[in-house]
Amino acid sequence: MSLVPVRLRPRDVVRVGASGLRARPARVALSALGIAIGIATMVSVIGISASSQEELLRRLDRLGTNLLRVQPAERIGGGPVRLPADARARTERIGAVASASATGRLDASIRRTDRIPEADTGGIEVLAADLGLLRTLDGRVRVGSWLNGGTARYPTVVLGSVAAQRLGITRTGVQVHVQDRWFTVTGVLEPLPLAPEIERAALIGVPAAQAHLGYDGHPTTVYERSSEGSVREVRDLLPRTLSPEDPSEVAVSRPSDALAARAAAAGTFTGLMLGLGAVALIVGGVGIANTMIISVLERRREIGLRRSLGATRGQIRVQFLTESLLVSALGGTAGLVLGTLATLSYALVQGWPPVVPLWALAAATAATLLMGGLAGLYPAVRASRLAPTVALSSA
Repeated sequence: MSLVPVRLRPRDVVRVGASGLRARPARVALSALGIAIGIATMVSVIGISASSQEELLRRLDRLGTNLLRVQPAERIGGGPVRLPADARARTERIGAVASASATGRLDASIRRTDRIPEADTGGIEVLAADLGLLRTLDGRVRVGSWLNGGTARYPTVVLGSVAAQRLGITRTGVQVHVQDRWFTVTGVLEPLPLAPEIERAALIGVPAAQAHLGYDGHPTTVYERSSEGSVREVRDLLPRTLSPEDPSEVAVSRPSDALAARAAAAGTFTGLMLGLGAVALIVGGVGIANTMIISVLERRREIGLRRSLGATRGQIRVQFLTESLLVSALGGTAGLVLGTLATLSYALVQGWPPVVPLWALAAATAATLLMGGLAGLYPAVRASRLAPTVALSSA
């Protein structure tokens, strides 16, 4: 009569595997810590990156992706290229254009007082601006008011958010020195993510720029908005409309593309941090493997006793492989919780919508089980190869 070994049920396998962990809780916790750190790093990096991109997409939705910026292109043979003085009017002739406005760069510097050297500009440009600029850019005034038909004729200036910060100005009525005369600040703008050059600029009405700063009326930048569906058509028409003789002298860009590129660039940083998380995960796997090998050496008597009572090599392998998987699962669960909490906390502090992709959680779970299986494979095989007599005699 042949003896057939009893087949262990899944519940029995888990109970036998967990018994080894309960006997050494401190060692198990330290082994699981490496896995937890690796998984937490991976989940938090993916979650924070996803939250940042979601915030960027929401910001793009609010700002709109239908803004185009037109500037002179570089001439191949050198020499300056100028947009026509009626560039804004020409742009508005395109049927799909909803609004257009222009700014012109002035050869002038702005300083807080006349005692500051003219060369010390603080990176602030002085621009002549159309009255419709704020409407085209969908901008807002933080303090004071925007230029109007009256203030645009007098020495008044509206500051971009960055320009105001660099000049140390937080209220209106303050005077600043532009070129060789005083201008009164009548407004400070809110940030304009789609037009960062306006944030770093001092804006003066076209009539005042012509009267006091020698503005020749040729704009250096034209901003245009159209419907979302007609952006590509307008983009193709603008160079031929503004410069029929040589359309290549006109460069058209889409400011929202720069913001979208920032989201793509964030992927490089995410990849680096994921690499660090993977290293931590591997280190954690090595720690589990080391713990399991030591456990096999310490439990030779237990292995020999189980083998002498009829346990097969397969059952011994399953026991130690289950222990390794349980340690890895414990660390992986802790890592998932820590990584999710880190993502939620950071996103809430930054004012972003918290996002933890489900695929990231699934990938982290799969990585945890894979690492646990690989770490426990060699110790499990080693334990199963111990002969009962050798194991009992060396105990």
